Amino acid sequence: MANAVPVPGMEGAERFLSDAAARGLDVDVVERPAARSLEEAADILGIRPADIVKSLVVKHRDGSFLFALIPGDRQISWPKLRALVGVNKLSLPHADVALAATGYERGTITPLGSTTPWPVYADATIAGRRISMGAGAHGRSAFVDADALTAALGAVVADISEPN
Repeated sequence: MANAVPVPGMEGAERFLSDAAARGLDVDVVERPAARSLEEAADILGIRPADIVKSLVVKHRDGSFLFALIPGDRQISWPKLRALVGVNKLSLPHADVALAATGYERGTITPLGSTTPWPVYADATIAGRRISMGAGAHGRSAFVDADALTAALGAVVADISEPN
């Protein structure tokens, strides 16, 4: 049997798949070309923009992080998320900080396979849907049942977003 040759940038995809399998989560990963907008990405994948879920890394003032899963057609409601988490300050970190916190580059971030298993908060509007999300590498998207995902991650599901 030949040795596998590592593909640059694919270690994140391998972490993603390994973590999904360890959690018993059924994910379908597809390769796709780069998109210039959310609408273009949704068109490429044949879904609505609302079905693409952004995995956002959010930083606490104390230096810890959390993941916020937000549908593509919505944005974080900072007041709602701060109230839920019980803090008065949260922020989106710079790309290099998010990479250090998760092991994923922007555009590939997902809670699955994160180098540190930060808490996950999912917007309630994703419940009951099949969604697409980052799969740990550029040019890849994963399709997954949102309810199975949130259960597997032990996510807090709540109203944490507002329309764009």
